[in-house]
Amino acid sequence: MSQSQASATADGAALELASYPMHIDGRPHTTGTWLDSENPWTGRAWARVAWGGAADVDLAATAAHRAFTIGPWAGMTPTERGKVLVTAADALAAQTARLAEIEVRDNGKLLAEMRGQMDYIPEWFRYYGGLADKVEGSVLPLDKKGYFAFTRKQPVGVVGIITPWNSPLLLLAWKLAPALAAGCTVVIKPSEFTSASTLEFVRILEEAGVPAGVVNVVTGFGHDVGARLVDHPLVRKIGFTGSDATGRLIGAQAAAGLKRCTLELGGKSPNIVFADADLDAAVNGVVSGIFAATGQTCIAGSRLLVEESIHDDFVDRLVRLARRARIGDPMSPGTQVGPVTTRPQLAKILGHIDQAVAAGATTALGGQVPATQPSGGWFVEPTIFTGVTPEMDIAQEEVFGPVLAVIPFRDESEAVRLANSTRFGLGAGIWTSNIERAFRMSDAVDSGMVWVNAYRTVSFMAPFGGMKDSGVGRENGSEAISDYLETKTVWINTGAPNRDPFVLG
Repeated sequence: MSQSQASATADGAALELASYPMHIDGRPHTTGTWLDSENPWTGRAWARVAWGGAADVDLAATAAHRAFTIGPWAGMTPTERGKVLVTAADALAAQTARLAEIEVRDNGKLLAEMRGQMDYIPEWFRYYGGLADKVEGSVLPLDKKGYFAFTRKQPVGVVGIITPWNSPLLLLAWKLAPALAAGCTVVIKPSEFTSASTLEFVRILEEAGVPAGVVNVVTGFGHDVGARLVDHPLVRKIGFTGSDATGRLIGAQAAAGLKRCTLELGGKSPNIVFADADLDAAVNGVVSGIFAATGQTCIAGSRLLVEESIHDDFVDRLVRLARRARIGDPMSPGTQVGPVTTRPQLAKILGHIDQAVAAGATTALGGQVPATQPSGGWFVEPTIFTGVTPEMDIAQEEVFGPVLAVIPFRDESEAVRLANSTRFGLGAGIWTSNIERAFRMSDAVDSGMVWVNAYRTVSFMAPFGGMKDSGVGRENGSEAISDYLETKTVWINTGAPNRDPFVLG
């Protein structure tokens, strides 16, 4: 990202950039300074996004707090809020093609994948719209006579949402839909690399009836916008998706303000293939887990644990399939692997590859920038390493790119030990035809999600989140709304006698 007013075409002609101001209290907002948003396919700027700072967070948090306390949103019943979300779902569904194209320009993922995500996102708003008036307290049985007690659920207040660059709108929906269903208001800080789609998204929500001030967007960098959002006294909860390093900083800063956090962090997820598996299906699943989305997903199956007896055959099958992957323009329907989203991420991926080679891993496939670049963008070949040992960085650290580390195992117990040998615990795939083994392994692997004979499947109905360094809390499903609610206990004296005022009753 760089400060700029315009870019240039290949022949040097000036190129007018689309402009995206911040969105605060229902209105566009700028400071007069802009950031380039670069297209990973071309390596050139295609839009400019307003460059905000801490003062803009203050404006947005104040607007969100006002909307939470005195605006029309505050006066809505849960049923009315739910209807707004369902209406918003229909409005978003009508704009999926446009939103998908913006996502591709911003993050370089395949149009087919982004279109699939955009088509699916309205379901989060329908689901939580329906759930909004199903949140219930309870009447409490008591051991004390003369009292009636009950609980009620109330929204926590203003929520700060911080989203990454890999799937900006999908991961926003996971947080925003339950927050709004609960009655909260929000301030969103999208990645500085991929802010345009979020700004378009929020305008659609307001056109669909979400009142001004309920959803605000402040664009800029983490060190000022993100830090102030986490620290702001009016913000009572943080929802974050990103790296475990940043998650630690956010968690510590939020804890200082006694704020709630949901942290969906990284992973080093294993795909575990046993000899009795359907090997063709397993190969497809492994490829999907690491090379789809150019490996830029928190649940990437970046470790392949394969039973020794089939290791060589399985790797051969895997290399043959991955070698055929078509690298190119993410807007083209024939492309299977698109560019890396950011320049810094490309450098990071190549650094991990160099480190793996230096550590003694064998390059079975890829490992380089394509010899013939499809464009001026940022590409790395699908890469497979064999000869990997568990202590190598390539087997321990999240690369966030199309790089797979292959490690053989002898038996089930060793597979479990290897699967659990990293600090992460987000996802895991188990490939076997033995149903008893499937249950044993799904129980033994330290992972928030386990897929058996499948991989990289998600739903608005199914909780998503990790163990260990992969995060805190769960998104999606009915339990996600609880993170945006406070429980209040109410005691009513129905005839209890006066008691000693100096003794706990």
